Amino acid sequence: MRTFISGLLGATTLAAGLTGAPILAQDITITMAAPDWPPTRFMKEYFDQTYKSPNGGTTTLDMDFIPWPSFYERVAASLTSGEQKYQMIVTDSQWLGAFVEGGYYLDLTDKINSDPELKAITQDLHPALVSAYSTYPHRTRAQLEAAGEVPAPGVNYYGFPQFPDTYVTYYREDIFCHEGEMADFKAKYGTNLPCSYEDWQDTDWAKWGQVGEFFQRKKGEMLAGEKLADDFYGIAFQAGKGYDFSTMQVNAFVWQNGGDIWDESKAPKAQAEGVVNSKAAVDAFDQYLSYLQYMPPVAQTGQMDIFVIQDLYMQGKVGAIIDWVGLGEPVLDPKSSTVHDKSAFGPAPGTRKGDGSIDRTGNIGGQPFVLTTWNSDAVVDEALNVVKWWLSPETQLEATKNGGQSGRMSVMADPSYNSLRPWNRAHVEMIDWQKDVWHIPEFFEMLTQQQEEFDKAITGQITAQEALDSVAEFQQELLEDGGYID
Repeated sequence: MRTFISGLLGATTLAAGLTGAPILAQDITITMAAPDWPPTRFMKEYFDQTYKSPNGGTTTLDMDFIPWPSFYERVAASLTSGEQKYQMIVTDSQWLGAFVEGGYYLDLTDKINSDPELKAITQDLHPALVSAYSTYPHRTRAQLEAAGEVPAPGVNYYGFPQFPDTYVTYYREDIFCHEGEMADFKAKYGTNLPCSYEDWQDTDWAKWGQVGEFFQRKKGEMLAGEKLADDFYGIAFQAGKGYDFSTMQVNAFVWQNGGDIWDESKAPKAQAEGVVNSKAAVDAFDQYLSYLQYMPPVAQTGQMDIFVIQDLYMQGKVGAIIDWVGLGEPVLDPKSSTVHDKSAFGPAPGTRKGDGSIDRTGNIGGQPFVLTTWNSDAVVDEALNVVKWWLSPETQLEATKNGGQSGRMSVMADPSYNSLRPWNRAHVEMIDWQKDVWHIPEFFEMLTQQQEEFDKAITGQITAQEALDSVAEFQQELLEDGGYID
């Protein structure tokens, strides 16, 4: 941590102490580890433009921007090296267990309970975000809501939302709303091609597959009245081996179809074997795999991560994708996107239930930010002032205008919110469906092995059953050895 007082300030402070004059405010630098992408770049720019410290001193926010592919490794290496470089960290929620147990992330529970402003902010955050971004040991949304008060008694809180993210549907309005394509789709499938936002609200996975099949066209064929210069594909979603780039999408299918992952909130009774590889989970994974045939060939190579999907869509090679809201801004930029003026957004598809409703349960994205344990009291207090500034309604609305999102329910309820960015309405609808993956220190071992097995199924080496059997066996042994399962 770089907390500094200039030589002049130090001398002045000493003199003030001798004369009884007021002590001058302390100047503080906060170094924050952050992934390098628009939501964090905007935070830095807006901080430099607008932040005024309540303590009267000068606060510098020194953001260490790290590329996404190496973000976890760089942060982990810094923390475990003992260099104590960072005072705040933008962290994935799954890292909480490893870095809390390692002694690196600061427990903010007492600070929240003793500070009316922090307490009010926590009470205004969407409960799905509090569950995923803040609690360790992990507490589900249902467990927090059952407590009847916020903060919930007996729960430890660590983080606040820096950027809450959900995945939504990006689609080509010019082809989905083309009269000829709409008529042909209706003639072939007996149902409407989703054009409006309301159409996407009524789109389930069955229709998603129909869209994929319908818009799969070869070079030279016609699409929306124009001859294609290249092959075209109807749909795409995450199917990448790296980090969590298939798990995040597979989990949605599993949860929506009545399956589950190992549930740490029910430890030590919760099991992996018989749950992770249940019939419902296997059927859900098979359903996920069945849509890969309608996607660009890269989908079956293990390389189709969230950035590849985004790029294919911006190149005009895919009709509709499911991707994170945080990747939306480049799609609207004419410098980077051929479809900047042709795109619209809707909720992600889901599973149709017996009553006709659609279950859109999905894996939450985005990141909280946390404080580290080696900070002085002055730095902790100022870092929490930065949290309050970032989560103030004024800053949250400004961040949203510039590609961010808010986790505060009062901000999302603002009449202007849905119109600030074209995906906001879908984000607000999707956030209520969000759950999270594991938070225990062993999460990375679990995730890495699971991604490898999922990739084998995605690339056609093994079946969904074989993949989930392997995952369940690995997790059962790991969790039993770690004392998480009786």
